[in-house]
Amino acid sequence: MNIEPLLQSIVAVRATVPEDAFTADALGTRREGSGVVIRGDGLVLTIGYLITEAEEVWLADQDGRVVPAHALAYDQESGFGLVQALAPLGLPAIALGDASRAKIGDPVVLADGVGRSVRARIVTKQEFAGYWEYLLDEAIFTAPAHPSWGGAGLIGADGRLLGIGSLRLQMSRNGEVADINMVVPIDLLPPILDDLLTRGQVARPPRPWLGAFSAESDGKVVVMSVAEGGPAAQAGLRQGDVISDVRDTAVDGLADFYRKLWKSGPAGAEIPLRVLRDGRETWLRVKSADRNSLLWKPPLQ
Repeated sequence: MNIEPLLQSIVAVRATVPEDAFTADALGTRREGSGVVIRGDGLVLTIGYLITEAEEVWLADQDGRVVPAHALAYDQESGFGLVQALAPLGLPAIALGDASRAKIGDPVVLADGVGRSVRARIVTKQEFAGYWEYLLDEAIFTAPAHPSWGGAGLIGADGRLLGIGSLRLQMSRNGEVADINMVVPIDLLPPILDDLLTRGQVARPPRPWLGAFSAESDGKVVVMSVAEGGPAAQAGLRQGDVISDVRDTAVDGLADFYRKLWKSGPAGAEIPLRVLRDGRETWLRVKSADRNSLLWKPPLQ
């Protein structure tokens, strides 16, 4: 694959976030990554954590030309973010591919907005549960890893966009540990794109959010920390707690916990959790929230 003509469609994304923003402590107030031009009018697809609560966004092309942009939308469920350039980019759009047809072993390129690209292969496609109450039914994992993965474009052998880089992780196989990238598959975008463009969010009820950062250990869901001022913190959930049940239904791992949580009621519903703490069982009733309601928004003009 000749990657050079496609690199010009991948831009650098730089965002500034207010110091008092909800995500400022966790994600920082100055964020840098990449995005992919997906429409000729300067619409750029990126990973959402780069632009969450952004008050300023700038895009830079491969030649270093910088243009202002607007954080148009962020979808919590997929993790995608959309940015609209506020001045002509003059860059071609990359056509969207079909991630469902991509196979393990397929050659791909993961490219960022400053001209760095890594020729890789798809090493697996599988479920991914993130500690921040995030779940993908089937994420794409590639190796070797790109050092600047956030918002990088995953391009298939046909030159089409297969996904957007989200994380750098480690995978153990045959006793060896390798760095890999987790990529959000592009197939999640078309069903929600019109809503994101017209409403800034998807037309569906928000999921209940607890503000609990959790990990899975031997099939158990262990709380690592809680968001300050979030529903979990207010209900008394603590670091080290093991969440065993949601509404009298046993939890089997992190992904199962999320699915049961999201089915337990709309955002704002009170959700009973059975928790193991210091060898004892206790019940906590957590009044969930809409995560978007806590995020900083530009003041009305």
